[in-house]
Amino acid sequence: MKIICVGRNYQDHILELKNKTPKEILFFLKPETAIPIKQPFFIPDFSNEIHHEIEIIIKICKTGKHIQKEFASRYYNELSLGIDFTARDVQEKLKSNSEPWEKAKAFDGSAPIGTFIKKEEFENIQNINFQLFVNQKLKQEGNTKNMIFSIDQIISYISKYITLKKGDLIFTGSPSGVGEVQKNDILEGFIENQKILKINIK
Repeated sequence: MKIICVGRNYQDHILELKNKTPKEILFFLKPETAIPIKQPFFIPDFSNEIHHEIEIIIKICKTGKHIQKEFASRYYNELSLGIDFTARDVQEKLKSNSEPWEKAKAFDGSAPIGTFIKKEEFENIQNINFQLFVNQKLKQEGNTKNMIFSIDQIISYISKYITLKKGDLIFTGSPSGVGEVQKNDILEGFIENQKILKINIK
């Protein structure tokens, strides 16, 4: 099982981190160990600045390679929310040296995921509201219609380079509002007012 994460897919998030808008889909990988076995999420000792990034995630339902965009919807059947925990201080150091991001993005427990919902429950996949609350305060809010690259585009593009297999997860990008987590924070993620995810920070 692979975890594939799309970066810089919401313009407001690009602006808040002062990054450049990508001309092509930017993606990176996390290992299976990024999915925590159990709660809570423990802040790692190698970072002093762990940020939350809430994202819609999709679960691949069958193997595909070189998937055409018009057929991409056949390759996933469930959606959920995930958090791309990022060691921002580590990432900035890596970026400044033009080094890969894995240490900042792929560490153990960095990709908690919520309850999955069948795709058929949504009228329009490209018009889904989602939110992240930290200690009951709204911190992130997004809608899939604001993606720079749609879910179908993402599946098609990634499959040019990497064979997608049943059970693979794709994180589709974070909207603005990312921020640092602190010990004893409680993170709650919602899709269309339905709670999908809850994480305690320790």
